[in-house]
Amino acid sequence: MSTTPLPRIALVALVVRDYDEAIAFYRDALGFTVVEDTARGDGSRWVVVRPGGGAGGTDLLLARAHGEEQSASVGAQAGGRVGFFLHTDDFARDHARMTAAGVRFLEEPRHEPYGSVAVFEDLYGNRWDLLQPA
Repeated sequence: MSTTPLPRIALVALVVRDYDEAIAFYRDALGFTVVEDTARGDGSRWVVVRPGGGAGGTDLLLARAHGEEQSASVGAQAGGRVGFFLHTDDFARDHARMTAAGVRFLEEPRHEPYGSVAVFEDLYGNRWDLLQPA
């Protein structure tokens, strides 16, 4: 067996309408940290945000939509399903903080065998689970 670490998913691209409004939502409402925001010279930017500021997870690349096809995917990247899962170690704390910040939860918190969970939407309508695993 090899002891070489396997590759990991480092970034997931999330198509957004506008860099600054997306940064404001993910930073201010969800508590993400802006890891990088670099102008690329062609009017686009390389914008990376990270949940909770900790390393080791998967970061989001906020990618501004270009053209009609990409613009049509804003808010529908998972076809209406929950497509993103935000783990927490304190569900009640983060649910209360996010609610106070204006995050729109689509349901009341549920306590399932796999953990405490509630579905919310980001500013574009993408569905997320806030989840504290059991």
